[in-house]
Amino acid sequence: MIRRVELDKNLEELRNLLRQMAEHVIDALEGAVLSLQKLDTSRAQEIVQADVHLNELEEKIMDIGSRLIVTQQPVAKDLRRIIVAFRISSDLERMGDLALDVAKVTLRIQGQDLIKPLVDIPRMAEIVTLMTSEAITAYLDENTDLAHKMAMDDDQVDHLYSSMINDLYTYMSEKSESVSQAMLLTLVGRYIERIADHATNIGESVVYLVTGKRPDLNM
Repeated sequence: MIRRVELDKNLEELRNLLRQMAEHVIDALEGAVLSLQKLDTSRAQEIVQADVHLNELEEKIMDIGSRLIVTQQPVAKDLRRIIVAFRISSDLERMGDLALDVAKVTLRIQGQDLIKPLVDIPRMAEIVTLMTSEAITAYLDENTDLAHKMAMDDDQVDHLYSSMINDLYTYMSEKSESVSQAMLLTLVGRYIERIADHATNIGESVVYLVTGKRPDLNM
């Protein structure tokens, strides 16, 4: 009974840490895109400096989970809970790195004006922010329907990314002086599109947690 109470307490701690990681990713992505829209290098620098906190959260999850496997020898769904915590923390850490990369683009174009108003990038970020929020909610609630929704949202992001790439390539062909910044903006789109892929990975992990089978939602 004591072992069960201790296990449940630590599993809940993993859930809380993953919630914190997701909140960090959402804040970082929103801040990074806003820094790009406003060319706010101070905000971008804050995001860069705050990234260490996300890494610390991931390390805590790895430590707790590893200790539980050794001391509690969990089986069945309890073991899946720990495995899934490892997977989701890895996805969230990578999502945070990608949001950081967006902020770094703001720093790279410091002193320039934007070649054109940002339209698709903020829209992509809005969808991906919601995906991240819903992905962690799906995990916390063990909601497989919400987890499967990631695939549809990911398709929206892919469509916007393709549209953005086409627009920027057309813009570059007409205004060759814009090539350098346009290429950086295509990278931003790619970073956000990759965050969506990782959110979809979280959806897959949720389905695995509940059913014991891992679907492929990134199709």
